[in-house]
Parts: sequence; structure tokens; C-alpha cells
Amino acid sequence: MLAEDGFRRQDETPDWLFYRQPRFVTHIDGTAVAAVTQVYRELFPPGADVLDLMSSWVSHLPPEVAYRYVFGLGMNEAELAANPRLNGYMVHDLNARPSIPLDTATFDAAAICVSIQYLTHPVEVLRDLGRVLRPGAVLAITFSNRCFPTKAVAIWQSVGDTGHGALITEYLRQAGTWIDIDVQDRSPGRPGEDPLYAVIARTAT
Repeated sequence: MLAEDGFRRQDETPDWLFYRQPRFVTHIDGTAVAAVTQVYRELFPPGADVLDLMSSWVSHLPPEVAYRYVFGLGMNEAELAANPRLNGYMVHDLNARPSIPLDTATFDAAAICVSIQYLTHPVEVLRDLGRVLRPGAVLAITFSNRCFPTKAVAIWQSVGDTGHGALITEYLRQAGTWIDIDVQDRSPGRPGEDPLYAVIARTAT
């Protein structure tokens, strides 16, 4: 079981205070961004309905692929409004309300990019994410070795990259709605560049 105190943070002030100022930057370097895009290129089929969970001003989706509908759920309206790939968006704090306010079986794919470390109720969020995805839908959770240390949960900061993959796998296992869970090292592998890892799973058919 995951200990409750593992989801404490250095900064426990309301998250909307931290995210109220837009940050029009990427939180990983260009090679890691390209690795995220390649994951999406391989997994998200053209014409899919895609949910970008914990979204921002950029979704890293492959520019040459047309999706039917891309919806972003995030914390800062200015960032979401500036994201050119989104057909729609919603400001929603998953730490305050872990349920996702979207209809059941709406999306074919979902992405969580370098943000899973900030969830204080990850099992609940991932369980409800399984609800909003269609049967057989794919989820790609990508992460690196960077974070805002005051907002990342304690359990995330207590383990290294290999441990992060195992931790996300445990989140998905406890959520109970995911199959075919696979941890992948997608790092470019060149000195000085950010590593990139992906945990991929699917909803049961």
C-alpha cells in the first residue's frame, strides 16, 4: 500500500496560487521533448480523440498527425488558451478534486507529460481517467528527472528514475482499470541531455 504521508509536499498552499502565473516554457530540453512526441506518434492513432491531462501551452503532439479532437485539462487558463493543438480545454485542479469532470468513454488516448509527480491522489485520478477513456484506449505517462521540488510529492522525491517507473506502475495497478503496463526508457542517451521515460498502459477491452 502507498502511505498517505508519501503524498505530502514542502509547499501545501493551494495549488492555484502556484499555477496562477503562466509559464510559457518547456520543462525538459528539446531532445526529451522530441522523445515525448515520438511516443505519441507511435501510440496515438490519426483521427483519435485525445485527452491531454495536466496540460499547458504546448502538448508535444506530432505536428504532421491530425487528430479528431484534442482536449486539455490543466491549471492555468492563459497557458491552455495559448495551446494551438487544443480544440477545447478546462481549468481543473486534480489535487483538490481528483475526479475528472468529463463524460465516460469519450477519448481514445490520454497523455500525462512530466506532471504525474505533482498528483497528491494519483490512484484516484488514474482510476477516473480509465472511466473517461474508451475500451482499448492508450495512456502515455512521460517523465524526466526534473520537477518543482516544493510541489512534487515526497514519495516521488524519495526514489530515482527506475523507482519512478515502478511507482507509476503501482499507481496504475492500484487504480485497477489498466492492463499491458509497460515501462520504457526513451532517453536520447547523449551526455548532458535530459532523460525521458514513458509508462504506457491500456484500458481493458
